[in-house]
Amino acid sequence: LYGFNGTLVGIAVGVFMSVTVGSLIWLVLASCLSTWIARLLGLQRFLPGFTAPFILAVWILLAVCAWMFPALLLSSGDASGEQSLAFFRAFSLNIGQVMFQGSSIWTGVLFLLGILVNSRVNACYTVLGALLPIPVAILLGVETTAMNAGLMGYNGVLCAIALGDKTWKGGAYAIFSVLLSVMFQLWGMNAGITTLTAPFVLSVWVTLGLQKGMRAVTRI
Repeated sequence: LYGFNGTLVGIAVGVFMSVTVGSLIWLVLASCLSTWIARLLGLQRFLPGFTAPFILAVWILLAVCAWMFPALLLSSGDASGEQSLAFFRAFSLNIGQVMFQGSSIWTGVLFLLGILVNSRVNACYTVLGALLPIPVAILLGVETTAMNAGLMGYNGVLCAIALGDKTWKGGAYAIFSVLLSVMFQLWGMNAGITTLTAPFVLSVWVTLGLQKGMRAVTRI
């Protein structure tokens, strides 16, 4: 539970920074920071931390490097526009991008198989979380390039797995959270924010708040 945020930090460093001695030092520092943040979040019982330690650590890392060591950061580059939706690619990369893997569709397929080995329920919700954002993004007029890269659905995958269970109520909450994550992701991208998994965390927090509100109302 203390290691997965550090793992995500390590992958993020490889995505946003060139591999040098300096970036590896920052990787260690940011991973340690994520563990410390996870510890602080563990001291409260109101909301689960999920990947918030990873998000905060990487945001701090990127801000510090942009200010003091800009040479370490890789240029984002302009993605070439794509005219048509590659549905299976978008679906698979929605899963693969959970771990910043946006190059090969087979990575997403293998991730899905790994989840299936662990839990058939989670695998079903992974499929739901990867599929649902695609038509929503189309309706919202999202650029095809972003959809094909899996950028609109990886938060949905996390939302569906986090909230989905074998009940209809759990499924409804998962669907609501997935839809909300697409809205958060689109807003963040339009604002120029490096969203990471913040849409997932915010969406699930909002949904858990609604769950608690519904329980309070039913008790009255």
